[in-house]
Amino acid sequence: MADMLRLSEATALGLHAMAIVAGQERAISVVEAAKQLDASAAHLSKVMQQLAKSGFLQAKRGPNGGYTLARPASEITLLAVYEALEGSLRLDGCLFAAPVCQRAHCILGGLVERVRTQIHEHFEATTLADLAERQGR
Repeated sequence: MADMLRLSEATALGLHAMAIVAGQERAISVVEAAKQLDASAAHLSKVMQQLAKSGFLQAKRGPNGGYTLARPASEITLLAVYEALEGSLRLDGCLFAAPVCQRAHCILGGLVERVRTQIHEHFEATTLADLAERQGR
């Protein structure tokens, strides 16, 4: 399954950072988010800048500066964030990572396609508000 959906470190950081920002009523600094994620502030800064350029985050300068959501959390889906950082959601690969497997003759029948569909639907239906709620924020 690992080859079916692969998230880059940048995308994983972006999704987690967006959930952190969504759960706060104040601006969150890159340093604060990086500490919560145990991540490099420099790397996270680049990811958050990309999310700001894509219209998901708004940067605020000054002593109480940081990032806030540019739109309501309920309007931002995981799929939209993923696509801003990775491009189109591609669900490729064999569950067994087998080079001999041909998609048309998969021994798992329709399972792989159903899993692909469920992943896409989950990313499309899940919003940042859902993530923030799950995290108890």
